Amino acid sequence: MSARSLRRARGAGLAALLVALSGCACQAQPANPPGSSTASGSGGGTVSPTATGSPGPTRTPAPSTSPTDSTPRATPSSAAPSTTPVKPPTGLASLTLRQRLGQLFLVSAKADGSNLGATAAALQSGVGNFYLNGRTSGGVDTTASVVAQLRAAVQASQSVIPPAVATDQEGGQVQVLRGPGFSAIPSALQQGQWAPADLRAAARQWGSELRSAGMTLDLAPVLDVVPSADFAPQNIPIGHYQRNYGFDPATVAASGDAFAQGLSAAGVAPVVKHFPGLGRVTANTDVATDVHDTVTTRTDPYLQPFRQAVQSGVRWVMLSNAYYDRIDPGRMAPLSPVVIQGMLRQDLGFRGAVVSDDLCEAKQLSSLSAADRAVGFFSAGGSLLVCANSWMASSMLDAVVAKAESDPVFRAKAEAAAQLVVRTKNGS
Repeated sequence: MSARSLRRARGAGLAALLVALSGCACQAQPANPPGSSTASGSGGGTVSPTATGSPGPTRTPAPSTSPTDSTPRATPSSAAPSTTPVKPPTGLASLTLRQRLGQLFLVSAKADGSNLGATAAALQSGVGNFYLNGRTSGGVDTTASVVAQLRAAVQASQSVIPPAVATDQEGGQVQVLRGPGFSAIPSALQQGQWAPADLRAAARQWGSELRSAGMTLDLAPVLDVVPSADFAPQNIPIGHYQRNYGFDPATVAASGDAFAQGLSAAGVAPVVKHFPGLGRVTANTDVATDVHDTVTTRTDPYLQPFRQAVQSGVRWVMLSNAYYDRIDPGRMAPLSPVVIQGMLRQDLGFRGAVVSDDLCEAKQLSSLSAADRAVGFFSAGGSLLVCANSWMASSMLDAVVAKAESDPVFRAKAEAAAQLVVRTKNGS
């Protein structure tokens, strides 16, 4: 964090808040789930396979405990493109520049509440949104208490725009929130064997649990297509942890769509990931550098799940951190206008918020400064930057504000992204 941010974070309002938070009886929990979008996993090589997809597993009925399905189908997004002049969302115009651009960030908080002070400092410095990572078995009530305390930190900074509150609740090995009130969610590979109606109903129940704990976003479902069961163990970020719904685009699209619709029906927005796909790499960008996909093209059939999600009305899409050699070989996906504006906006017609994967602690980006990561992401057309380090989030916000103050073109782009984020949070 810069000296300027530290001075802000040490203001009287934050001091009182941190004193209150210090009384939280928090117990340390294990590290982030392996393979999650904000977790560290095993590394590996960077050679991508060339095998085509094989049929997914035989679909079997979901467990009889799945709730009855009554989920309406999502409607397409009505958010205007960033190039279209729109009226600022209610309340945004009343904020300072720093507070407005703080809407562009989603900062990490430990789900067990063990770093409340650090996260509260970032929120008090202007960062507008937060997500819970790591693991907790405290249950719905304990999680809701953590969320309430962090919401108070946002309100202490500005009380006009409520924060987006997210977590990774995919299922299997990637389920951050557990304990009383939270279902044990099976892996995506298991979910992919259920009939879509059953999965949609189950996801609606899981979404209701998240909503009860204060979540507004779930960083799920995973729409990456792993080409075959044989390759899955080598696909460290996805297949190794059974985060894929199957082994062909149609299966992944149908199951991912069902999961997303169930969450939406419960009032929790799905964040589909990791565009344009991590199913054909062999290394995890969280813990490895120079991770390349050498197979995926701009018109790749493995993009079908993302295309279907956009057509179904999904409003949040998360990028991967990999390089795509056949799309934009010189730039990682979060820094690539070709991926964000060419593929997502132009090819797929996506008008919602473009979310990064973690840009703060992912080793893939370790050669770049915090400022270059943040400014590069928003310059390329990104909307919401995910940061797993609360102090770096404040530093990135410093850099974005400084860039906006000195560069009118960048400022216009960043302010438009902030408007888009707030409209998307509001569901409009």
